[in-house]
Formats: sequence, C-alpha cells, structure tokens
Amino acid sequence: MKDLPQGKVFLIGAGPGDPELLTLKALRLMQSADVVVFDRLVSDEILSLVPESIRRIDVGKMPGCHKVTQDKINEILVNLARDGLTVVRLKGGDPLIFARGSEEAEVLRDAGISVTYVPGITAAQGAASSTGVPLTHRGLATGVRYVTGHRAKDARLDLDWESLASEETTLVVYMGAANIAEIAFQLMRHGLPAKVPVMAVASATTPREQRILSTLGGIAADIATAEPEAPVLFVIGNVVSLYDSIALADALACDGAGMAAYA
Repeated sequence: MKDLPQGKVFLIGAGPGDPELLTLKALRLMQSADVVVFDRLVSDEILSLVPESIRRIDVGKMPGCHKVTQDKINEILVNLARDGLTVVRLKGGDPLIFARGSEEAEVLRDAGISVTYVPGITAAQGAASSTGVPLTHRGLATGVRYVTGHRAKDARLDLDWESLASEETTLVVYMGAANIAEIAFQLMRHGLPAKVPVMAVASATTPREQRILSTLGGIAADIATAEPEAPVLFVIGNVVSLYDSIALADALACDGAGMAAYA
C-alpha cells in the first residue's frame, strides 16, 4: 500500500473572540482545512465561520477539568497529520502567548510534521482596544508585562513579585481569577500601593464582555462578588485611571440615553 502524503498543521490564533479581529490568513485556512482542532476559548462566533463540511474536534479544557489532556491533544495532531490531512489547530488569542503553541509545535516537529504559526490578537490587545484603556501611556506606564496567574496542577505561583510590583509598568495577568487574592497580596507586600487601579475584563471583545473596575486592595473581594465568567484578564496599573475619562467621552458622543446610562 502506498504511503499517504504527510499532512501539515497550522497553529492559528483566533484572537480574543470578535470574529472581525481574525486575520485574513486565519480565516482562509479555517475555511480550507480538512479538520479544525479547537480550544474552549475559541468563541462560537468564530467557530460559525468554519464550513459545516469541515470536521471539528473539541479539545477544550476547563480549569481543573481537562477532558482531553495535553498529551492526548499532541497525539491527535500528530495522527491527523500522518493521515495526510491539513490541520488547523485553533487557539484563543495568539498561539505563542500562554497558549502552549510552541509546546505542540515541538512535538509535531519531532514527529517530522510541518508546522506554521498564524498570529492572532491576544486578549490583552483586545481588552485594551474594547475598553479604550492603553497598555502603555506617556507619564503613566513605560512598559507592559504579561504574566500567567495560574500554574499547571495548581502549583504555587512563584513569580518575581519584586520586579512585578512597579508603578511604572502595566501588569497584565492571564488566567488569574482563581488566584487574584494571592496575586494582589504579593504585589502589595512587595511595594505596590493598595490604591493602584485594576480592571478585570471578562470575555473581551465579545457581546458578553464584562468590566470590573477596582483597586489592588479591593479586586479580590470585587471578583468574588461579581463572579465573572472566564476568560478573565486583569490589567493592573495607573493606565486604568484613564478609564473614567474615556467612558465619559464615549457617553458624551452618544445620545441622551447613553449619557444617562453613564451617570
């Protein structure tokens, strides 16, 4: 029997949820693949763009409930490519930012399978654009740092708290809802004032987007009360202080109902 031609895998960033934020390349590949393997954070609106004729495989993982392990996902990707298929591995945000894209690529390359990355707008960029809160701003933040608020197997967070506790830097925390009390405590313990503003954004850029404005000292209690639906991103830093003026400007640009809603 003649061997099947080797397939290929495209590791694609689906962006934060709004289908209009997909790249043209991502959309083209999604609509021409043989199979799409997708994560839980890929929105329904984006999945609706995949033709019904294309096979879909759901490998989404919930916090504390991995119905498909990472090893199994790797195996699925390798086997599909070895069957000669063109595989789209669709991930929320960008495949190279807290998405295990490079881990999957390493496994695939070790198996002799061609891998191509297609970048996506990451959640931090999506939240910044939808809320209007910049990640850097002259006089408020000279840099931005992305960190994970979760460790595999619920291991202890061992971040470099001293370097993260900088008022000159915007700190963006991914996957931090479960550990936000510990994160806030450690940042304050290492010198960041409790009054530093914090914005939590859930389901950024989608119709389900939720924003919670707080401070470093109050964010843990506010999150516990609001219980936003994952995914939740935290923006910690003085740039968040710009939100009120942005919201007011937007309200003034709206009709009377919009202004009443702001008030």
